[in-house]
Amino acid sequence: MKSYLSLIPLSAKVRKRQNRMTLLCIIFAVFLVTSIFSMADIGVQIERTRLLEKHENLTYQDMLSSTMAQTLFLTAMVLFILVLIAGVLMISSTINTNVVQRTKFFGMMRCIGMSKEQIIRFVRLEALNWCKTAIPLGVILGIVFTWGLCAALRFLVGEEFSGIPLFGISIIGIISGVVVGITTVLLAASSPAKRAAKVSPVTAVTGNLENPQKPHHTINTHIFKIETALGIHHAISAKKNLMLMTGSFALSIILFLSFLVLIDFVNYLMPQSSSTADISISSSDNSNSIDNELLDTINSMPGIKRIFGRRSILDVPATMDKNKGTSCMIDMISYDEFELKCLSKDEILKKGSDISKVSGNSSYIIATWDKDSTLKIGDRIWIKNEELEIAGLLKYDPFSNDGLTNGKITLITSGETFIRLTGITDYSLLMAQTADDITDEEITAISSILDKNCIFQDKRDERTTGTYTAFVLCVYGFLAVVTLVAALNIINNISMSVYARIKQYGAMRAVGMDGHQITKMIVAEAFTYAATGCTVGCTIGLLISKWLYHILIASHFSYAVWNVPAVPLLGILLFVLATIIVAVYAPSKRMRSMEITEIINEL
Repeated sequence: MKSYLSLIPLSAKVRKRQNRMTLLCIIFAVFLVTSIFSMADIGVQIERTRLLEKHENLTYQDMLSSTMAQTLFLTAMVLFILVLIAGVLMISSTINTNVVQRTKFFGMMRCIGMSKEQIIRFVRLEALNWCKTAIPLGVILGIVFTWGLCAALRFLVGEEFSGIPLFGISIIGIISGVVVGITTVLLAASSPAKRAAKVSPVTAVTGNLENPQKPHHTINTHIFKIETALGIHHAISAKKNLMLMTGSFALSIILFLSFLVLIDFVNYLMPQSSSTADISISSSDNSNSIDNELLDTINSMPGIKRIFGRRSILDVPATMDKNKGTSCMIDMISYDEFELKCLSKDEILKKGSDISKVSGNSSYIIATWDKDSTLKIGDRIWIKNEELEIAGLLKYDPFSNDGLTNGKITLITSGETFIRLTGITDYSLLMAQTADDITDEEITAISSILDKNCIFQDKRDERTTGTYTAFVLCVYGFLAVVTLVAALNIINNISMSVYARIKQYGAMRAVGMDGHQITKMIVAEAFTYAATGCTVGCTIGLLISKWLYHILIASHFSYAVWNVPAVPLLGILLFVLATIIVAVYAPSKRMRSMEITEIINEL
């Protein structure tokens, strides 16, 4: 053997099974970053192509000023940092346990003359040795995943993604993946390497690197039984391990909550409405001058899937409080039955709204709302001595540029109610949704039957369904990978923690503790990690979620209000609970099935 460093590849072969999860953690970290930056790079290329169609002389400054490019790379950088931190915590935990399990090995190395600096160098180079396999695999997986997303966008979504390259290679994505892989491993190996170097040869040879201190007080068994109390004590006694395990759980939750904000961002950036029109026909003077019979005429023409109309009247005198005589001016707009149902389907109604009351010829209405509005469901408004009750509120004002009411009251009624209140039967706006295979000739035929008082607009090119689907597909794809990584990390950490205490469990079995009690001890330790991790993760995750929401959404959409994502949060907590149950099953079963002497002699 020429050098002690020659032991690194030999150790990797001997401990191939134990190193498997560490390799997976590195692979997933590299894969995530490679995929994220590759998709961001492709998105910028698409944006560049779009800008080139509008500007012949496109400069680098033009690209930097593009909102899409800034958003893509800002998002990628935030995710890069979160993935880096998560990777460091996950890999640190596995390396730390790996070092604990090889106490005797490092003890022998110290006894034959290896210095502390050499121990540190050995652990770091051993960690870097994993990168030779993990980083190329992570990069390849990231590239293949990116190709799969590009194929899905091109063949399933189409539209503006019909020209997206299928087998493009992003240099930015590859470099980012390699950098995060090496950086993560070096940062993760730093603390375990120093920990191994601090142990004296005598202590290391005994095989007890942790060298736990005797508790200053007796373990409390008044609340929990002895096996549960011991499990909790095992979790909280090793402070550094508790911190790493807590960080691993917490980062998984933080990543999950951060990705949820991206989904909200996409919904605000490209809101998808069930009533989005492909064709609009409006009155040139914004009056109700479009003949109501035109709706039926167009509806019977080929290529039309659905047509609906609106009537409107502005600055109508109304009374808010009949007893006090509080008067105001309101705007009133009619919605057809289809558009009323879309309000509920698109989830833009506030909680407690009942759209069914508004349908038909009724005395119920919907009102626009924002955070400064004083209107409430159940309030009454009098128009021409007719009492109308607010049956629902919109989450924002869709008729203003910024989504705010700015103190203006706008009421939405059914078509029948509007006609009863105003006597107006003609429309101010007609909107049609067309069939996917409608031809330009059929569009021309529709426009040709309109008179000069009508303004015809073909909005088919303004569809954002494809882009929206693409963003959601990417976000949910990464969210699925993050969830998988979190599950594997939890299972690995629990398994490694149990394996590191195998001699202690053997001693407890020797003094009479049965398999059921061992299982309860492992469960108690795992749930302690989960409880601290979920507490920290939810606290920090919600703060980061609110911060990201403000940066990405609230600063651009003034009507947006951050709310605690209660249902997704409950879902991730249940997922952690289920993963913990799966994680403790295999090691507890192994402990129950092993003979006492086998456990004691395992190491």
